[in-house]
Amino acid sequence: MPKQAINIIRVFESVLAKRLREKLNFMQVLIGPRQVGKTTAVTRIFDEWSGQKKMISADLPSPPDHSWLTANWDDAASLGDEVLFIIDEVHKVPGWNEVIKSLFDKTRSRRKMRVVLLGSASLTIQRGLGESLAGRYELLKANHWSYSECRTAFDLTFAEYLRYGGYPAALELRAEPERWQTYVRDSIIEPVLGRDLLGHQRINKPALFRQTFELAMRYPSQVVSYNKLLGQLQERGNTDTIKDYLTLLEGGFLLKQLHKFSMGALSAKTSSPKILPMDLALVAALAPSSQFSSDLAWRGRLVESAFGAHLARQPGELYYWADGRHEVDFVHEHDGGITAYEVKSGRERDGKGLIAFAQRYPQSKIRLITDSEIEGMLGGF
Repeated sequence: MPKQAINIIRVFESVLAKRLREKLNFMQVLIGPRQVGKTTAVTRIFDEWSGQKKMISADLPSPPDHSWLTANWDDAASLGDEVLFIIDEVHKVPGWNEVIKSLFDKTRSRRKMRVVLLGSASLTIQRGLGESLAGRYELLKANHWSYSECRTAFDLTFAEYLRYGGYPAALELRAEPERWQTYVRDSIIEPVLGRDLLGHQRINKPALFRQTFELAMRYPSQVVSYNKLLGQLQERGNTDTIKDYLTLLEGGFLLKQLHKFSMGALSAKTSSPKILPMDLALVAALAPSSQFSSDLAWRGRLVESAFGAHLARQPGELYYWADGRHEVDFVHEHDGGITAYEVKSGRERDGKGLIAFAQRYPQSKIRLITDSEIEGMLGGF
């Protein structure tokens, strides 16, 4: 039987709690995937807050309007000094950003409120922030759970992390794989696709959009051309549609598109993407169980994906690289430095790609890493 999860304080929670104790006058905006602990974290901060406080959620059967948001804001502002005011799923209020801008500007000079906004729909939230709230907020991201966190909280082995990913609620069901798989599909994937994305974006072909996600999860850590994806979809579309759909899925924290590394940014953006699932549960929920025990190459893709997701959570930009017969799994660029990684797991790798990359970019660092090294890096030991 799986070990019962223990409470751990995630990094974003500690950062948020520290910022709320400061006298700076910014709203805190917390975004991230569903079911990674955003609401749990802010609820804990809310419960421990010693001053006046108010917490509301816009996740209601009928979307609330401007008057609902204004009335709750005014009520929080009337509670006195040092009020903590948390609004969950704020993006579900139509035109929320303009209302928040007006309300925040009206109360900002009094420095009475600590405002926290939460949301799971990254594109919707960030578009609203950019349009109206520049200079008024700090953005904080809650990432998917790392292997280190899952090992601490659930006593998870690395093999289990590759098989079940890191959604905490789902991990409680891993002793029953079919039940676990149903839960991930119905309680994680479907709400993101159906509510966060289809519910807030104009998507002309919902069935094609869902198929695009399911197909993308068949190619973890693989470079796939838009035309190849298009050729395997049941509905008609075009490459521009597929590009748009992958971008939306990326905005929903389901995957990340890695582009080919180049010293010229424009050429990188025109490359076929490498599909990186942001949590391996998203892959396993749609794949036959037998694939994990019988296909070593598939396992190698999962190890590569786990490592890629780890790199994607670090500051900087992440790419892949390919030139003719040579390829490099990941290229991490940060603070002027470039490190190329090749993952030696499940597939024969001779390191020639790294050598070719180093010859092309002599200022870079190169690393060929094994399963055990990855387990150690991700596990924090």
